[in-house]
Amino acid sequence: MTPSIQKRDWRFWSVTCVSSLLFIAAAPGALSAQQVNDLDGLGETQPLTPNNVEILSPTGLQSGLFSIQAGQRLMTEAEQAVSAQNYTTAASKLQDSRRVMNQLSNYYQALTSSFMGVDSRAADSLRRQALESAQLRDQATYQLALVYRAQNRPELAIPLFIEIVRSQNPTRDLGQKSYQQLLELGFVDVPFPRTQQGAQALP
Repeated sequence: MTPSIQKRDWRFWSVTCVSSLLFIAAAPGALSAQQVNDLDGLGETQPLTPNNVEILSPTGLQSGLFSIQAGQRLMTEAEQAVSAQNYTTAASKLQDSRRVMNQLSNYYQALTSSFMGVDSRAADSLRRQALESAQLRDQATYQLALVYRAQNRPELAIPLFIEIVRSQNPTRDLGQKSYQQLLELGFVDVPFPRTQQGAQALP
C-alpha cells in the first residue's frame, strides 16, 4: 500500500468516526424528546431539559387534540353525524372524545394529589378540571351508548350504561338516565327511582 493510499484511508476512517460520534451524541436527545411526548405514561421518561421541552400557549392547547375544548368539539361533530344518521362516524368521534376526557381526568386527578397540602389554589383548580373532564367523559359515554342502541348493538351499549351508573351514582341525572336505558333494554327489571306505589309493591 502506498503512502498516499494510506493517507486517504486514514482520512476516511477519521471522517467515519467523527460521523458516528455525532450520531451517538444526537441519539439520546431524540430518544428523550420522544419519551417526553409519551402521553399514555408508557415507558420511562427522561429528565426535562430546555432542549426537549415544547412550550405550548393556552390558545395552542385549546385548539389541539388534547384538551377539554377538543373533547367538546368531538362531541359536537358526533352530534352532527347523528343528525345525518351517520352512526359509524358518530361512534368514532365519541370514542375519541371519551378517550381524551378520560386521560385528562386521570392526569388532573394525579396533579391534584401532588398539590394537596402544597398549594390549595392550584389543587382546587386542578380538581375542578378533573371533575369537568370526568363529567364530559360520562356524557360522551352516554351518547356513545345511545348510538350503539340505534345500531341495535346492545352488547356494546349495556356495559357503557353500567359504567355511567357506577361513575355518576344512580341518584344523579345521568346515572338515572343510564339506568332507565338498562331497564328499557331488559337488563334490569326494577324501575328507579320508584314511585311511592311501586315502592310499596316491590319492597
